[in-house]
Amino acid sequence: MVPSHVRAPRHSALTALGALVLAGLPSVAAAEPPPAAGPAPGTAQTLGADRPSPQLLTALQRDLGLEPHQASERLVNEAEAGTRAGRLRIALGERFAGAWVSGATSGELTVASTDATDVAAIEAEGAKAKVVRRTLAELGAAKAKLDAAATRVETSDTPVWYVDVTKNRIMLEAAGQAAGAAFIEAAGLQGADVGVRTTTVRPRLLQDVTGGDAFYIDDTARCSVGFSVTRGEQPGFVTAGHCGRAGATTTGYDRTPQGTFQASAFPGKDMAWVATNDQWTPTPGVKAQDGQEVQVTGSVQALVGASVCRSGSTTGWRCGTVQQHDTSVSYAEGRVEGLTRTTVCAEPGDSGGPFVAGAQAQGVTSGGSGDCTDGGTTFYQPVNPVLSDFGLTLTTSAARTTPDQQEGGAQAWTAGRVYEAGATVTRDGVTYRCLQTHQAQGAWAPAGTPALWQRV
Repeated sequence: MVPSHVRAPRHSALTALGALVLAGLPSVAAAEPPPAAGPAPGTAQTLGADRPSPQLLTALQRDLGLEPHQASERLVNEAEAGTRAGRLRIALGERFAGAWVSGATSGELTVASTDATDVAAIEAEGAKAKVVRRTLAELGAAKAKLDAAATRVETSDTPVWYVDVTKNRIMLEAAGQAAGAAFIEAAGLQGADVGVRTTTVRPRLLQDVTGGDAFYIDDTARCSVGFSVTRGEQPGFVTAGHCGRAGATTTGYDRTPQGTFQASAFPGKDMAWVATNDQWTPTPGVKAQDGQEVQVTGSVQALVGASVCRSGSTTGWRCGTVQQHDTSVSYAEGRVEGLTRTTVCAEPGDSGGPFVAGAQAQGVTSGGSGDCTDGGTTFYQPVNPVLSDFGLTLTTSAARTTPDQQEGGAQAWTAGRVYEAGATVTRDGVTYRCLQTHQAQGAWAPAGTPALWQRV
């Protein structure tokens, strides 16, 4: 008998497994140990972009004004650009100043460096080079000063600040120039270091209703399931931290007993996870349009400029682009750091729902401003920090996700561990460097996944 909460498959034609063959990039797998058994031949270099679901393509066409073939091309080009950006980040080292994609369909990659002698190397990878004054590390350090100042001064008139790699500076949204200047001074920064954009918009939390499937907290508030996860043998899901505190009980979309909040962080971060009972089975599905699902294959972080879509019960399946990572937002309820800013619209009731880029999980809806009639801005809590902080493993449609520890101690590649771009691991006696931030999946060992790992 099928348990009451294991739904019949809604995605037979929608499974997003494949993606991007890294044409034009040198193969690092030829001289390496053969990959472990798992995906079918040809998929070992893919990340889930060349066979997207029809629902994803339809939403991209509607929200980004694309033709069907343009939406498909965009996803493949963006995924391919992520790998090239990772290779260049490693090659440039401390001189790296950020990477982003642009263009309706071309996914043109731009990589910034503080050294003009890097231009040839950047262009050799098919990217546009931009020479700038500040490294990405320097920008991050400057933003950290604003984060620190926000613990000492009021930020209601300066609610949003972030690293803008496209402008090579910190940007601050403020009610007026005077408020912006005061905050910058309190942080010990110069006016030239931070751009100020005046706005009357105030971000708000979107906590009322569901994003994917609805769930209810202590039989009162409603929020939404983000992504299915496991911790050891315990199944559950991630959602926004402002939805509930540790110990709060939940019921599902059908108002039957579901689980308990195990951990929650808000403000500071906006993340939580709920352990579910044995009547609820985790799946890699994310609700799209018309009762269909998109299947998640991993959690590779998308570049600035890449397309993203989210699921929400109030406004449905909506798409847009990533504007900035590492954004700090001061909600009325408290400040949250490390969010990603997007052009995707949302409204109250969409909070906690999942953001995806192609078949890659990105994060859970936190808050924003505007609406889906006139447009707006939405922030999401990136999913990789949620997985790492709480020791969770994302449920995916990959063939094998069982944690796999190799000999070699802490540096050994381990499925289920979140790796930041630039991290080094060992696997079968070979050393690799991470190209793109992601949670390692058991089916995607380094030797067979050059989209994510480079042999060193």
